Amino acid sequence: MNGQTPPAIHLQLAIESDGWPAEALLTDFCRDIVLATAGFLAQAEGQPFPAEGSELSLLFTDDAAVRTVNRQWRGQDKATNVLSFPVMPLRPGDMPGPMLGDILFALETISSEAVSLGIPFDDHLTHLLVHGFLHLIGYDHQNERDAETMEGLETRILTALDLSDPYENSDPV
Repeated sequence: MNGQTPPAIHLQLAIESDGWPAEALLTDFCRDIVLATAGFLAQAEGQPFPAEGSELSLLFTDDAAVRTVNRQWRGQDKATNVLSFPVMPLRPGDMPGPMLGDILFALETISSEAVSLGIPFDDHLTHLLVHGFLHLIGYDHQNERDAETMEGLETRILTALDLSDPYENSDPV
C-alpha cells in the first residue's frame, strides 16, 4: 500500500439466527473483506482512517429481525438484505471516529438473492459487506450521480477481490 500501514478495523460480530457459518469462519471471512475494502479505499481514494483503528459491529440475523429494524428506523415494513447504521454521519474522505457503526445482514434474503443471481452465497455476502461498509463511511445511492459513484467503487473493490461486477448490465439504483 505504498508504504502506508493498512487501516485497522476491529470487528465485533454477533450471530442471532441459525444457518450462518460458524462464528470463527464468519469472523475470518468478514475481517479479510473489511480489511481489503478499507485498504483499497485508503490507497485508491485517499480515505483516512484513525491510527488506532475503528470498531465495526456486524450482526448476522434473519429476515424477521431485519424487517423489525427496517420498520423502526427507516419506516419500511419489509426485510432487506443489508442495513447500515453509521455512528456519525460522514462524507467520503472524512476521518471516521473510533466507532464506524453497525451492519445487519438478513440470511433468507441474501440466500434467495444469491440463488436468483446464480452466484455463490459468499460472493453475494462479500458484495453486501463492501456495500454496507461504504455506507458507513459516507457513500450512498440516493440519486443517480451518487449511485454511479458508489456502484463504480463497489465494482473496483470487488474486482480487486477477484469477483465480477454485480451491476453489469443494470442501471444505477
